[in-house]
Amino acid sequence: MPTPHPEGDYAITTTYSVPDDAWYLELDEMSGNRTLVTAIVPDEDPARQPIVCYDPVSGHARVPYAVMRWFMDHVDAEVRAGRAWMELRPDLVAVIHRLRQEHLGVIGDDDVPPVLAEVRAEVPEEDLAAVMEAAFGRGPDGAIL
Repeated sequence: MPTPHPEGDYAITTTYSVPDDAWYLELDEMSGNRTLVTAIVPDEDPARQPIVCYDPVSGHARVPYAVMRWFMDHVDAEVRAGRAWMELRPDLVAVIHRLRQEHLGVIGDDDVPPVLAEVRAEVPEEDLAAVMEAAFGRGPDGAIL
């Protein structure tokens, strides 16, 4: 479902590409029914950086500053939400990346105790909450956040 701009002439369509392990945010012009700008936000690989692409097929398009700012605010929020864990210490990023790859970002309730024990063996207690949340969206008590 697209997110319409308050003035209604533009919208943002957000999709996830499993093969790319990335979120795609597209700024669409509603009247011309065309995509003007696409932001790609990888959320699995710390080495890949977010990028913004302009559609060469659409040609030159005039986008009001307020609309572009609104779009980039959405992109910024997606970068912060999907990549915040990549700003942690490098040792924690490595643990989180491995856990996300190994468990595909999801663990069931029955898997929490053994995974929690594994994480406790690798990271200091004060970092446990950040690692569990980034890797699985769960707290150290196993609760889904």
